[in-house]
Amino acid sequence: MGNASETSLFADTSSFLSTISKEHDILMGTIYAIFGVFSLVGNGILLFVAYRKKSSLKPTEFFVINLSVSDLGMTISLFPMAISSAFAHKWLFSDVTCMSYAFCGVLFGLASLTNLTVLSSVCWLKVCCPNYGNKFSSCHAYLLIAAVWCYALIFAIGPLTGWGRYGSEPYGTACCIDWYAPGQSRVAMSYILCLFLFCYIVPCIIIFLSYIFILLTVKGSRQAVQQHISPQNKIPNTHSLIVKLSVAVCIGVVIAWSPYAFVSMWAAFVNSAEVPPFAFAVAAIFAKSSTLYNPIVYLVFKPNFRRSLCRDWLTCRRTLCACLCSHGSTQKVSCTQSQQHGKEECNSTRRSNGLPENHRGACRHCPCPERDTGSGGYGQETTPQRTARILQGSTHSEVAVSQLSNEMQSDFL
Repeated sequence: MGNASETSLFADTSSFLSTISKEHDILMGTIYAIFGVFSLVGNGILLFVAYRKKSSLKPTEFFVINLSVSDLGMTISLFPMAISSAFAHKWLFSDVTCMSYAFCGVLFGLASLTNLTVLSSVCWLKVCCPNYGNKFSSCHAYLLIAAVWCYALIFAIGPLTGWGRYGSEPYGTACCIDWYAPGQSRVAMSYILCLFLFCYIVPCIIIFLSYIFILLTVKGSRQAVQQHISPQNKIPNTHSLIVKLSVAVCIGVVIAWSPYAFVSMWAAFVNSAEVPPFAFAVAAIFAKSSTLYNPIVYLVFKPNFRRSLCRDWLTCRRTLCACLCSHGSTQKVSCTQSQQHGKEECNSTRRSNGLPENHRGACRHCPCPERDTGSGGYGQETTPQRTARILQGSTHSEVAVSQLSNEMQSDFL
């Protein structure tokens, strides 16, 4: 059955020609290119931040990393072919490539949506059932992540084994599930029904119910926690974070996947002739927007990710500044420092990596920005905006920064 389906599917080469206007294809290619760049940057930054703070990652944050991996996989495997085909106004690749494209699209797309579902369930467990949620460990997270990929793999392999069918998208420049197949095969109809029920309806219900219960639980216990457990100014911040994260995730799921689910079900079970190809094109754009939406949500609403990103950015900026300064000053920088009884001159010899040797109290007025720590001129490589607070009563700023970071109150989830 699988071979017969594949033969009938790709026998008509006209299915690989665009069915929308050239202007619309150019617009789609441009949008995909923009999405691709932002997805690579956003997910790359998220993975870099996670790698930098890997020793302090919490089990629930493993799902954020997995989400970024699946989004990055979709970006790398789909966007180059989709962009080039859109600008060419036709599918540029072979039938086998089309099958691979559709397989990767279903696999990574379902992995992202299932990952969001599992993440919302774990958040519900930790907030609404803390006795069990506090026992959630890294081992549990790894097992659930493996289950996410297995679940997505089942539905992605289905059309390759004859359960359902892959083919070109109705707009002609990409490939996915053949949404017209239910009119020709009951097996294809059962596949699309299961896909719609277990990969869209059930996940959306779980996500919405989980975050609704979380918000109700937090709202019900807010006053009690404020009075008896935490300072008055801490709980409103936590409550605000929960609300923002919950609303952002729910809106993201609806915006990204609902248009494509609606159009697909319309074509599969109502009347495929009434669905314009451009509707599928617009729905596909919304679906692919999820690859750049999720990293923005977590980088904006997760304070610990934001702090790590700011710290790494400042470190990179200081390192770049040091390299530029060392290149322009021929390996040595002469610095002057004003003191109460006169002026003292000191030389700070650059190491091979472009960073200055540690001379306490020296090089305070060097033109290099990395020296201006705002901490009284100690010249240590700490985060500038936190140096004054960290160095109170301490002469070793880097040790103090490390200790403060480890002692910080962990963010919600």
